[in-house]
Amino acid sequence: MSELISEVAAASPSAAGLQAVLWDMDGTLLESEQLWDIGMRELSLHLGGPMSEATRISTIGGPLDLSVWRTFDGLGLEPTPDEQTAAEDWLNAYMSGLFAQGLPWRPGALEALGSVRASGLGQALVTNTGRALCDVALETLGREHFDHTVCGDEVPAGKPDPAPYLRAAEMFGLDPAQCLAVEDSPTGAAAADAAGCTVLVVPSLTSVPASSRRVFRSTLEGLSVADLHALHASGRQ
Repeated sequence: MSELISEVAAASPSAAGLQAVLWDMDGTLLESEQLWDIGMRELSLHLGGPMSEATRISTIGGPLDLSVWRTFDGLGLEPTPDEQTAAEDWLNAYMSGLFAQGLPWRPGALEALGSVRASGLGQALVTNTGRALCDVALETLGREHFDHTVCGDEVPAGKPDPAPYLRAAEMFGLDPAQCLAVEDSPTGAAAADAAGCTVLVVPSLTSVPASSRRVFRSTLEGLSVADLHALHASGRQ
């Protein structure tokens, strides 16, 4: 019986290992981190002053509430709960306007999505961006590419907490180890790593430190489904 199981696994790599690809959105599939850069800096000016580079770096890939709080903190301000909420609402409205103007793709991202969809592997979008903005972005990404979407305001805690990736794996009925997460930032990589996923890191605005579960590629261009299976397997060794 064990020999038969081994033969089936060898004939079907997805059954033995990778069964779903979990995609980050901003900076991974879409060149939207540059838009967030504009939005975060405008928020800082709206709150009273320019944003320092250290503050901006601390907000990359982070959940909205924490990024807004860090913007206040970078200006030496301690927001009340109402001020925090008002700032989050302001940023959401500002970013909605930017997203609506058009979202450029990261190189190779659209082709990679299509290849994974055609392969029969599961595919989910896992983002710290809230549902309202995510729905705007999905007009560019194409809802048909994804079996599931997990947004930052739909989980108990956003990245770097593992909750978004744990939720995505649960929606597929999979162990996170059967999933490959694709990320561009230290925050997102930490979340996927902590959830137990192999993480394909394609850096965007910042470098990402190595770990035993992380594999690296400079671009999504030319990425095949066979590559994804090999990358997933290498991150599990």
